[in-house]
Amino acid sequence: MALHTHDFVETYDGLIGFGLDREVDENTVICYLQKFSDDALISQLIQRLSDEELSEIFRLISRLLKTHLSEPEYHRLFLKDE
Repeated sequence: MALHTHDFVETYDGLIGFGLDREVDENTVICYLQKFSDDALISQLIQRLSDEELSEIFRLISRLLKTHLSEPEYHRLFLKDE
């Protein structure tokens, strides 16, 4: 059984855009992140990113996780520790 899911982007049929309202912004970010992490896309893109871009992405994600998740949430939701 797969531990990770990307179901939202498969079923969302709302507006994709940014700046209209909070709900559309949130849904757009979810779609962008799920599309960005698609195996076929990221396998092509990752080779083209500079060292600085790789570091920037890693630092941003790490900062957001640390800021917004408790330690148990981090292990359960991100690391998928059981």
